[in-house]
Formats: sequence, C-alpha cells, structure tokens
Amino acid sequence: MNRPPGVDGAAFTEAADGDQRNDLTARSAVSSWLGISRDWATVRQVHGIALVRALGPGELGEADGLWSDVPRLPLAVFTADCFGVVLLAESAVGVAHAGWRGAAGRVVSALRAEMSAHGHPPVRAAIGPGIGPCCFEVGADVAERFPDQVRETRWGARSVDLAAAIRHELEGLDVWLPGTCTMHDESLYSYRRTQTAQRIATIAWVA
Repeated sequence: MNRPPGVDGAAFTEAADGDQRNDLTARSAVSSWLGISRDWATVRQVHGIALVRALGPGELGEADGLWSDVPRLPLAVFTADCFGVVLLAESAVGVAHAGWRGAAGRVVSALRAEMSAHGHPPVRAAIGPGIGPCCFEVGADVAERFPDQVRETRWGARSVDLAAAIRHELEGLDVWLPGTCTMHDESLYSYRRTQTAQRIATIAWVA
C-alpha cells in the first residue's frame, strides 16, 4: 500500500493487496487499513474520456473518470500499466484511469475542468505507478499523439513518457509522482510483463 506523503485522502495499492475489483476480502482489508468504507464507487473502464459524478457507491457505468464531494465515499479505478490519477480539491476528489488513449484524449484535463465547473477546482494531484518510458514500447501511430514526449526504451525502441504527458495536464497543481515503472518493478502488477488479470487500485475519498 502506498499513500502519497502529505496527501490525505488518496492511496495506491500494490501486488500483495490482491485484486480489489472482484475480491471483496482484499477490498475489505485495504479499506480497513485506510479507515474507509469497503463500499466503493467504481466504473467500467473503457480507455476513453467519459466522466461520472458519484453520489453513492457501486458501479456507475462506462467511464474512465469519476469525482465526488460526498464525504467518506471512496472512489476507485484499477490499473496494471495505465496510470491512476487522483485530483484533490478542498471538499471534493476525483480519480481517472489514464492509459495512452485516455492521455491522448486528455481525460485528466476533462476531470479537472469538470470538478472546477462544479465549484471544486483541484489544488493537488497524485499520479500512481504506471509503465515508464523505459519500457513502454510503442508504434509510430501512438508516438505521433505525443510528439513532445517521445523517448527510448532500455532496449532502444521508440517509447512515450505517459507520466510526463499527464503531468503536463496538471500544470499549476502540487503533484506527487512516485517515478516507478510497473513493467520492471515486480512488486507492482503489469499486464505487459505477465498478462495478469489483477490490478492496482487507485482510491480517493473526501475525509
């Protein structure tokens, strides 16, 4: 379990915590450790930019971002190479699932704008573990979506720095970024490394 230093109301799980999407025992253990409800608000992630406002727990349809100003309601997205992103306002939180399609579509910017439009401009953010440019080999079609973030993998192939692209969407905010790569850090789930069905949970809540 990883809680960003100085960021209350946000956490990222690691491999040892199990898959909180479907394993209620794992979800209960994580919730107990964090002191939050085991009843989370989630979405069916589709690698898009749709957003929902969470007024209560449960699965809230197809989306890749959700936000809420309901106290003590945990919001969660799930990743295994994509990035989970948390936005924190004074009295609201948001979470986004950002793979390359979401980053190209600027799902984090959309979530930031949505929260601001409802009177909750984010002031801090946390970007969870995801695949780094050291390992994120891509084709020309993906690279051309991120012309300023094209890099090279450890083995000399073309890659993209997705974390940097997401960080650019958070300009002006206090941002926490762990700098770990899911593909070569074996304490983290990585679909590219093992084709795992398990996921890291990104969780946020209004305290």
